[in-house]
Amino acid sequence: MATEKIKLDKDLMDKVRKFAQISGYSSPEEFVIHCLEREIASLEESDTEEEIKKKLKGLGYIG
Repeated sequence: MATEKIKLDKDLMDKVRKFAQISGYSSPEEFVIHCLEREIASLEESDTEEEIKKKLKGLGYIG
């Protein structure tokens, strides 16, 4: 499996490490992958691009 890297600011990475450990994940990477997979699955349930944009806007990801 090919992998790519992303950068997170220090404060966010500290939170990822903290909650990954509290939640029992084997690594921060496993925690992030699980969070992304869950969010993507939620977005995939949307029927249209407009519904996806509404969800992302509601979550504060886009303005």
